[in-house]
Amino acid sequence: MRISELLRLVWMNINQNKFKSIMTSIGIVVGAATIVLVIGIGKGGQMDVAEQFAELNAGAIDVSYEYEGEEERSGGGGFSFGNIGRMFGNFFGGGASAGGSLGGSSGNFNPGSGFDPGSGGGFDSGSGFNPGSSEDFDPGNRGDAEMNGTNKNNENRFPAAEEAEAIQNSGQEASEEQESETSAIEDRLNQEQVLLTEEDVEDIEWYVSGISGAVISYSTKTSVEGGNLTSAQTYTIAGVKENFMEVSRLELTDGEFLTEDEDESCERVCVLGASAAKELFGTAADALEQTIYIDDRTYTVTGILKSSQTVVSGISPDTSILIPYETGIKYITGTEIDPVITVIAENVDVLDTVIEDVRTVLEERHQNTRFTFEDSGSKMEAARSSNKTLTLLLSAMAAIVFLVGGIGIMNVLFVSVRERTNEIGILKAIGTPRKNILLEFLLESAAISLIGGMLGIGISFLAIPLAEWMDVRVESGVTACLTALGFAVLTGTVFGIYPAWKASRLEPVDALNAE
Repeated sequence: MRISELLRLVWMNINQNKFKSIMTSIGIVVGAATIVLVIGIGKGGQMDVAEQFAELNAGAIDVSYEYEGEEERSGGGGFSFGNIGRMFGNFFGGGASAGGSLGGSSGNFNPGSGFDPGSGGGFDSGSGFNPGSSEDFDPGNRGDAEMNGTNKNNENRFPAAEEAEAIQNSGQEASEEQESETSAIEDRLNQEQVLLTEEDVEDIEWYVSGISGAVISYSTKTSVEGGNLTSAQTYTIAGVKENFMEVSRLELTDGEFLTEDEDESCERVCVLGASAAKELFGTAADALEQTIYIDDRTYTVTGILKSSQTVVSGISPDTSILIPYETGIKYITGTEIDPVITVIAENVDVLDTVIEDVRTVLEERHQNTRFTFEDSGSKMEAARSSNKTLTLLLSAMAAIVFLVGGIGIMNVLFVSVRERTNEIGILKAIGTPRKNILLEFLLESAAISLIGGMLGIGISFLAIPLAEWMDVRVESGVTACLTALGFAVLTGTVFGIYPAWKASRLEPVDALNAE
């Protein structure tokens, strides 16, 4: 049988059972649509990540400090139960140390006068109780009977064992002491209020090589009035230096950026992000040289930033209002700020080296501190990783849908083989080879899958606007469509092999007598 005749038979069978063929391919339709959307969403996510970080140097490193101490600390006076516990522990452990006390260093109970093993007043260890003397109470001298009896014999009998035990105990004590020192160092870190300053930035620029710049900034939220606002709204206010725009790779649409003179004289001026300017005044042109009220004080708008989706030093410039660094401290925040220093590495390949150099410089200036470092490269990789995870999840869902669709095709083909048993018997009776019957059913399965794939691609293009309406970026293309179509045909063919093989193995006599 020629291939053209096989194709004609396939078309006739599908055309005679249009509804059944469409219903059979429902799983393939959903699977193909899912594949197109998965590839489109994956590409859209990748492009979003690339665009978000395109405007920000991938070598940007944000440095911040997190205070871990208590807000309120108790004084040293009065009774301290921790010191009482240590005193009794030392007392029963073989001696009271001069450091053990009842209370703090300035408390009501003075260890130098009331209880001092090293002094002669109050309770004198030299006359009444001295663990180091050979009188009254001496763990090394327990009487003649004990000293000359078993203990002495044991001491003479096992000197090597006792020496080994002493060495072992010494090693354990050294290890415990080292662990205790390490823990004590960790406990002391970030227990002091540290404020990053412009001097820290200058030291970083002076001592750290391989960087193109550094800038300090902070942000807070406060009420803003003016413009088109009918009531006070809360905005992010960022205190920045004059080089913030250059380091962050921002651009202006109108006006000028903040200057060093305005920062030093604490001028009440501001630069609006593109979205903030639109919300406040409608357009960037209308916002320039206008006045707004930040925390009930007037500020003059001197510049408008271009729209940007990037985040700099934890600040989103597009929706923020930028003011001079010192102005914000004077009129809004006071000294209660958490500044962030942004350092730009010239080459992302030396990012780790730059981070270590910056850490060394800052920890040299500020003792007992540990600073937090975040680089844009790591953020980009994290965003890409999240996007890959989402794509894999959607791909797994598409694979499950294809599996269900393939099983549906296989079941329908089994029913079709049973319904067409007489037809198969006639074909075999007139001499049709088994491979032609096998090929006919395979082509029919592949054709149903092809139709389902094309319908799925069409449905996916109808679903793309809905996805974009939900703020999901979808970048579809020819590759996604061909991939979906290929998977659809492959699924139908694979799941159609067994039913086709069963049809080709029917005996002519049995097939003709089936009815």
